[in-house]
Amino acid sequence: MGQAIPHVVSVSWLRDHLGKPGLVVVDASIDFTVHDDGEFTLAPGRTAYATAHIPGAVFADLLTDFADPASDQPCTAPESERLAAAAGALGIGDGVRVVVYDQHDGMWATRFWWQLRLEGFDDVAVLDGGLPAWRAADGEVSSSVVPPTEATFTPRRRPGLIRSTDEVKAAIDDDRSVLVGVIDPAVYRGDAAVFARPGHIPASINLPIDQIRDPRTGTLRPTTELRTLFAAAGLLDPGTTPVTYCGGGIAATAVAHALALVGRDDVAVYDGSLSAWTADPTLPLVLGEHPR
Repeated sequence: MGQAIPHVVSVSWLRDHLGKPGLVVVDASIDFTVHDDGEFTLAPGRTAYATAHIPGAVFADLLTDFADPASDQPCTAPESERLAAAAGALGIGDGVRVVVYDQHDGMWATRFWWQLRLEGFDDVAVLDGGLPAWRAADGEVSSSVVPPTEATFTPRRRPGLIRSTDEVKAAIDDDRSVLVGVIDPAVYRGDAAVFARPGHIPASINLPIDQIRDPRTGTLRPTTELRTLFAAAGLLDPGTTPVTYCGGGIAATAVAHALALVGRDDVAVYDGSLSAWTADPTLPLVLGEHPR
């Protein structure tokens, strides 16, 4: 298979490598439904996967197999042993490469990318543009499900890639950390009431997730543009560590992934994000813009 896989691969790369030994393609789709009252529900995207997926892809259930069942949040990263068992059951283990995609905007794919990297597995890439880009390029899709060949996944947890609520609280006054809210500006300012309480985490800057993608294609902006974006936000300073957060730790992984493309593969993700932070009335929130 050659040299190590990059953090992102194109449709043409996957087309050239699909079906080769040692490559595991993963569909990490989630069914995201917004209801009339503004509430939303999440469900594993098994129906969409069963209808059409990249040939040979296996399905990863991020809400069950790759989540902590004891958590109040729907997608909390599980203990290492649980993730290792789930990954191994999909055929992910030593000596294989993984390409992950989803059927929507890519955030669920980057969540899976981050979870594997959290456990020390680096040979994982996100398909740029996901299934929409694959289909736009006339890529073949299938409804046939191929049972995976189980593998042994050895977890090697990297604590530096994840932050707890207490650690984020401590980071507010720590010049070595840069807290990055990748949420919509209206939510960041507190103009939109989405979570238990409005506002953003003190000292955090706002870098909305939609800034990292081309709105026409859904693919990532060129690396040169991403580097300019992140440099302007002060996220490329080697003396600091970016810590991304969003609503529930999903979109935060997309910006962490984009930062990895420009060399910042040390970015931490606040897994609980605003869902956990706003649920605790003792934790501070700030309304309005962050002073630059």
